[in-house]
Amino acid sequence: MPVERIAMRDVREIVRLRMAGLSTRQVGIRVGVAASTVRLTLRRLEAAGLDGPGALALSEAALERRLFEGSAGKRPGHRRVDEPDWGRIRRELQRKHVTLSILWDEYIAEHPDGYRYSRFCELYRSWEARLPVTMRQTHASGEKLFVDYAGDTVPVVIDRLTGETRAAQIFVAVLGASSFTYAEATWTQTLPDWIEAHNRTLAAIGGVPALLVPDNARVAIIRACLYDPQVNRTYTDMARHYGTAILPARPRRPRDKAKVEVAVLLAERWLLGKLRNRAFYSLAELNAAIAEFCRWLNEERVVRRLGATRRHLLETLDRPALKELPAEPYVLAQWRRRRVGIDYHVEIEKHFYSVPYRHARAEVEARFTVRTVEIFLRGERIAVHARGSGNGKHTTIAEHMPSSHRRYGDWTIARIHQEAARLGPSVATLCTLILERRPHPEQGFRACIGILRLARSVGADRLDAAAERALTIGTLTYGSVKSILDHRLERAAGTASPDPTPIRHPNIRGGGYFH
Repeated sequence: MPVERIAMRDVREIVRLRMAGLSTRQVGIRVGVAASTVRLTLRRLEAAGLDGPGALALSEAALERRLFEGSAGKRPGHRRVDEPDWGRIRRELQRKHVTLSILWDEYIAEHPDGYRYSRFCELYRSWEARLPVTMRQTHASGEKLFVDYAGDTVPVVIDRLTGETRAAQIFVAVLGASSFTYAEATWTQTLPDWIEAHNRTLAAIGGVPALLVPDNARVAIIRACLYDPQVNRTYTDMARHYGTAILPARPRRPRDKAKVEVAVLLAERWLLGKLRNRAFYSLAELNAAIAEFCRWLNEERVVRRLGATRRHLLETLDRPALKELPAEPYVLAQWRRRRVGIDYHVEIEKHFYSVPYRHARAEVEARFTVRTVEIFLRGERIAVHARGSGNGKHTTIAEHMPSSHRRYGDWTIARIHQEAARLGPSVATLCTLILERRPHPEQGFRACIGILRLARSVGADRLDAAAERALTIGTLTYGSVKSILDHRLERAAGTASPDPTPIRHPNIRGGGYFH
């Protein structure tokens, strides 16, 4: 199948980090892609004749065209023999009644040109012989911050009268080198709580590590994969704000985050165990108890094998290698993919925001915080609004409207009544009747606006006389008023008085003829 293209925002990040002097491997870790992907991207840039500043100066759409022009329809090369997933085979062998012969039958059924049975067994034995015993991990100073939620929750009393309780989640973070630990309670494990917990963690540490290592929880990782995990867009933005990168632990590899697993175990044993008989009546009260636990763990309890506290290790090992915190903490911003409606508005959280009308029906991305809404098309921001309440209403910028719509955008029923009254009583009466006799007053907007604009060419007096004539003959339409003015019939308004004497003539049948 065709190779999936790397996102242009990641290409920009690769160029920026490469210009900063980072190696291919370091760039891949920070962007979250394989080193081979970084090398391929750099080769594409070179083939397209783009240097670093030139690539950053292009829009995402233009950069994509330069990099992938003429590549449609090409298929990548592939190996003649498909390499088996030896790790999966080893896991399958640990299941009861499963043998290498059974697994080879399944392999050869899926890959007819694959290895023969003897070679298959030989390669597996060779791979198995290279399996290490449990590896002892060495963590560099300021390199990794491991984050996770504890499996157990804490009941919090939210109603003293009924005794109703709610479970609180325990967020735990630990630095790799110093084992400095931070914990706090949140109501949920959703994205807002996850992001705010990270903000407070980095503030407590007083710096930013090179990497964040989360578990493959859905809140952080959209698609868990050993080789190419897909990280949540908001989580990636947060990491970019702090100048760090996200390196998820491998799926089903708890040893990758052994540090935080031990910290979670400490939290469950020391925190939950000691507080098991204590009742909490608010999340703040629970967090105060957790803060006391963290102070004891980091500042009073000595790490036996090192003979120092976690706080001392933080200051001596991690602190010199940590990056400085930005001036402001990250503001939670969520992303939504939306399609612009035919009315050039985008729905975000039950409110509608306008974009330039030429982008109607386009697929866009919306980034919204508690205060702002930004709308992007292929990486370019095309609209920004103040956040509105989710009341189903519209926020429209006049510059986004086509000129034909803009002419009517400022008209309201109240303004029509005001303008009509200014031109004369008959005009006011005519417009009122037009609006009242429509199922919806807005259906009479155009007729009323057209009648009012006739005053520009004929004057208020003639228009009022024409409106009086239209009311007399009962034709309440824009066309009737305009015809009266074109034929100068407004002067006949009110001059003819009806004669009550009936006309008698043999050629006049009368109303009785039709019954």
